[in-house]
Amino acid sequence: MLGKRRGTEAERQARHHLERQGLEFVAANYHCRRGEIDLVMRDGDTLVFVEVRQRTNPRFGGAAASVDFRKQHKLILTAEHYLQKHPHDGPVRIDVVAMAQENAIDWIRNAFQAS
Repeated sequence: MLGKRRGTEAERQARHHLERQGLEFVAANYHCRRGEIDLVMRDGDTLVFVEVRQRTNPRFGGAAASVDFRKQHKLILTAEHYLQKHPHDGPVRIDVVAMAQENAIDWIRNAFQAS
């Protein structure tokens, strides 16, 4: 339960950070059988899917490094599902918000591309 609370708190902090940067909140914790997207935000006319990662121990790589190929693939499939249910005519991107133990926030815009 402690891990889930930490994740919820990290997502809350990420959302507030992005809102302070001018993004508009659209949805949180979008689920489908393919996976989950932590946050859906709008940056002007761009729809932004956000993966929030937090690592308390950097021994196995930082939070951003934990978004491996498998996780990227799941995020792309989930984003495609979201777009089927909620069509969007403008640009789309996937960002990663990586958080370190000391609450340092690293916002990686357009973290990876669908191939």
